[in-house]
Amino acid sequence: MEEKTKMKLSPGLRIILLFIFAFVGVLATFAVVPFLDRLPMHDATLGVMVLQDVMMFIVPAIVVSMLLFKRPLHHMNLDKAPSWRGLLMVLLVCVVSMPALNWTIAWNGSLHLPQFLDWLEEMLRDSEQAAQMLTDKLLSETSLPSMLVVLAVVSLLAGLSEEMFFRGGMLRMLGNDGNSHAAVWLVGIVFSAMHVQFFGFVPRMLLGVWLGYLLVWTRSLWVPVIAHALNNGIVVVSAYLVNINVVPKDALENIGVPQEGQFPWLALASAVATVALVCFAKKWLHRKNN
Repeated sequence: MEEKTKMKLSPGLRIILLFIFAFVGVLATFAVVPFLDRLPMHDATLGVMVLQDVMMFIVPAIVVSMLLFKRPLHHMNLDKAPSWRGLLMVLLVCVVSMPALNWTIAWNGSLHLPQFLDWLEEMLRDSEQAAQMLTDKLLSETSLPSMLVVLAVVSLLAGLSEEMFFRGGMLRMLGNDGNSHAAVWLVGIVFSAMHVQFFGFVPRMLLGVWLGYLLVWTRSLWVPVIAHALNNGIVVVSAYLVNINVVPKDALENIGVPQEGQFPWLALASAVATVALVCFAKKWLHRKNN
């Protein structure tokens, strides 16, 4: 059934419009940032993240959907509750894929650019190291209430905002008129690229692709929102458990990453099991929603 629109625009023009509003949101965020200078660095960082999520992702996705479609919530698949099947698949894939994902993160982080681009690699690694230091500072909480605040921003709000923009906005605008596979992969690539972290590009792209297929198969944006929030939340909670000495440092991150010289058997088994599980999810979820 063709979706009712207010304005007839091609998918490309829809995406351009979405990014124009996102750029306006970035400018609005920059305009407010100076007023946060009086806050402690930790609070200011959280404030900037909240502003960015709202102004750059949530507002543009909602505004553009309202401009283009007569039923914006339906267009973004926000009007359908998540099914227990979708949530079960989110949990299973999250657990089963962890060793393979950890190995992919380690592999991507060890890549090197050609020698003549050493200057670029150094610049990229310095940028990512600075971002990582900021993240580590944000995740250094030992207070439960403070950790819950970080969890709300980094996990819940980030999961909601980025899924509204990339999957509910960009993917739906492409998927209405094009090939779902091409749209899912394109949005996954853009999702990863916009994080501007070359040495984490592949695992983040794969995550974006998985989130895209979850939307396509379940037709509920809440499923990828929950999956995204769960992925981010694991990082926040595991860091907190390390900070209060409940679990060893890098305990979760090292699962699937072998010692030097060893073959990554666990990561390989995890990858095979994940692919099998995703193939099953496609049939199970897609059939249920047809």
